[in-house]
Amino acid sequence: MIAIILNKTPEERISEIVHHIEKHDVKAHISRGVDRTVIGIVGNAGPVLAEQLRQLSGVEQVVKISKSYKLASRDFHPDPTIIQLKGVEIGGDQLVVMGGPCAVESPEQIDEIARLVKASGAQVLRGGAFKPRTGPYSFQGVGVEGLVMMAEAGRKHGLLTITEVMTPEYVDVCAEYADILQVGTRNMQNFDLLRKLGQIQTPVLLKRGFSATYDEFLNAAEYILAGGNPNVMLCERGIRTFESYTRNTLDLAAIPVLQSLSHLPVISDPSHGTGRRELVEPMSKASVAAGANGLIVEMHTDPDNSMTGDGVQSLFPDQFARLMQDLEKLAPLCGKRFDTVKEPVAAVNS
Repeated sequence: MIAIILNKTPEERISEIVHHIEKHDVKAHISRGVDRTVIGIVGNAGPVLAEQLRQLSGVEQVVKISKSYKLASRDFHPDPTIIQLKGVEIGGDQLVVMGGPCAVESPEQIDEIARLVKASGAQVLRGGAFKPRTGPYSFQGVGVEGLVMMAEAGRKHGLLTITEVMTPEYVDVCAEYADILQVGTRNMQNFDLLRKLGQIQTPVLLKRGFSATYDEFLNAAEYILAGGNPNVMLCERGIRTFESYTRNTLDLAAIPVLQSLSHLPVISDPSHGTGRRELVEPMSKASVAAGANGLIVEMHTDPDNSMTGDGVQSLFPDQFARLMQDLEKLAPLCGKRFDTVKEPVAAVNS
């Protein structure tokens, strides 16, 4: 249920309405849009509360939301959510690109990649310190040491950082070092982890489970929002289908569909979405054309010798730089802004 508040209702009156709502053992979440203020009511809100709210001064309308995800819904928050993070805008008309390796391997590796990511014009350095792998004998990441390496590289080169968090126990330490926390596809329904992420304010990039429906995806986001963290991004990273030519099938339709259902920013991952280096560039551009608010792209200085074995989907630095230049031309045609930094990037054989 949502209560739509009349325009120009004083803040004091809105606080009184919230107090009245919460006396009914439900939670009230305020969303302030351009044209209206909405109070989302989460919990067992019955018809008695609805009728009482209709009688309160300052309440224009009470609407029942049929969707199981309330706070993630456009009904609750009609205007797109914009996350402001150290001068970077995520969710507006500014295109955001996150680039870097699948995993942090060494201080030298992540520092050089950070330099190249910055020179190419991207705003966020990605890199995994903890890696959930299909096989138990595969490289699992370097742990907290990798967080320190990436944080130092990000500060040195003026980049935000994003890393994956796998368990509730590591949320606080990951948030200490990284600007954005990523929830991987295997953890989309790790509800203990999602609840923990709802207790902090660090932005979260939630990746879609490889077999998840849109409703399941948005309900996973709801766990974080309901916990009190409004800074959630949705990431389409490909789903499992019958096709074996690509690693996954990147669901481009998910981008406009999710934006119609939810106010949360939508990021596309063409690297995991295809698993093939030669497809990352065209699917990046297709994602932007479909309306994505950003991209998360794997790039490595020596992808063929990557410790994770995901080098086949990682761009070489010169490919990454060319993609950024192409996005600068494409973005305005798609209603986005993307201004790359004009710095030369040393070519690497690709």
